[in-house]
Amino acid sequence: MSRSPCSSDSTRTAAEVNKEIRDLWQRSGGRLSPEDEEQYQRLLVEWAAATGGTARTAA
Repeated sequence: MSRSPCSSDSTRTAAEVNKEIRDLWQRSGGRLSPEDEEQYQRLLVEWAAATGGTARTAA
C-alpha cells in the first residue's frame, strides 16, 4: 500500500503528502523501521517541494 514519490509528470499537493506522512506514522505505531525512515525522508522532501517553501516551522 506504500506509495512512492510521484514521477515528474504528476505532482501531489502538500495535503496529500501530509496525509501519507500521518498514515505512515500511524501504521508504524510511532517507531519507524529503517525502511519507513527512508520513506519518511522522501515524503518530507516531496512535502517541502509541494509547499513551495511557504511552510513555517516552529522556533
